[in-house]
Amino acid sequence: MNLLRDSELIYGRLLTVEEPHLIARYNKALAAFGLAPTKLESFEIDRTGFSPQVAEDLGDYGYLDPNGVNRRFIVLTPSQIELPVVHTAFSNTSQLMYEFLTRNRRAIDALTIKDVIYGEIEDAVAKVGDIEDLLSINQVEFKVLSAEDVLGKAAELGRLADRLKQEPEAWRDSAMLEKMVELAKVCGDIRENALVPDQVIFRHNAYWTSHFGGLYVFVDPDMTTVISDPSAPGFRRSRPWQVSYLSIHDADRVFQFLLSTGRLDLPRESWLDESGYLEHRADMAVRNLVRRTDPDAELAKADKVWLQAWIHGRADLVNREGTFPFLNAAKRQAARTGRVDLDEIDPARRFLVVRAKPEHPDAWLTNMLISDFVPDDFISRYVFNKQAFYKDYESYEPNWRRHVVDTLKTAYLSDKAGLRRKLYGLTD
Repeated sequence: MNLLRDSELIYGRLLTVEEPHLIARYNKALAAFGLAPTKLESFEIDRTGFSPQVAEDLGDYGYLDPNGVNRRFIVLTPSQIELPVVHTAFSNTSQLMYEFLTRNRRAIDALTIKDVIYGEIEDAVAKVGDIEDLLSINQVEFKVLSAEDVLGKAAELGRLADRLKQEPEAWRDSAMLEKMVELAKVCGDIRENALVPDQVIFRHNAYWTSHFGGLYVFVDPDMTTVISDPSAPGFRRSRPWQVSYLSIHDADRVFQFLLSTGRLDLPRESWLDESGYLEHRADMAVRNLVRRTDPDAELAKADKVWLQAWIHGRADLVNREGTFPFLNAAKRQAARTGRVDLDEIDPARRFLVVRAKPEHPDAWLTNMLISDFVPDDFISRYVFNKQAFYKDYESYEPNWRRHVVDTLKTAYLSDKAGLRRKLYGLTD
């Protein structure tokens, strides 16, 4: 992983913490979690406050993510909102943290001037034993703490106020109302007090989780869909009227689900030509064919001209493998008819010619799922499915690792937003 780290392809764009007072505050949060303080004089953190250096120092990469649920967070500065999340069991942790930091910006700006904010993203379960445990998580609540007890009291008052607004019968709970009055005597009017986080409860919608080898949950108005390996505990066990279970190995059913729920951008000339999407897929397919069949190839020379010459020199092999000619045929069909006919395509290959509908709220998650069916496209894997990419990377030969890193640095790191916009139609 050193090559990835040196190239900022893992743990990149993190925030350096080296000021003694910030390190002291960070250690205060670690102590609150029952963890040993770090003796490091400098380390980096992501949006949640996770630090790969502190993880190594503690010998525990799950120090902010015990059991893979109820994720802990440490906020030293409001600028963490601009950082990525580099270690999490849930794909939506980054978005939940972003929403929390955004909705409570005034309070966080004020609090972090003189204190550290820490706590847990608390959900309905303490430990995940089967799929039903995951499905029971409908919302999460940010349990926010600081060194000042007033914040703890203010956070409690905020939760009760949220409950009062969200539960129609809550106003009948006299004990709760009396508790709110007592807390208000200490905290004041939290609607005006800039030290109080304003919103701490958020919906837990579609996501991927690392539990059970990787599992997707998509939420639609009438049905929740789980996509995973059938060996996951609880698969197809309960609530068939509410939950649909699809095997991650059943390309046809997974594709039909994404298609029927409007999550796919079908292969039409209107976006294929402008994006160069099929050309990109073909390029990735050929590069991986070189890897599998020509281990002595000089990958440092593998530009477009070199790859074209390699294809011509091994035409029989390329045609026999089939992916490159298939994508060329799809490109010709789209240019001729304006679309690609999916009915005649093998289900697994359909994922080569589609992308997530850019305007759909689940676009990133859908592209992540698509990348599971197109593992040879290491650029898409890196952009949307870093967990799978890093696992793939561990199995790469040294020369292929260097080639992948060089390609990502040139094609992606040089203009991340530009590549996402061109290939996938994404604007953020």
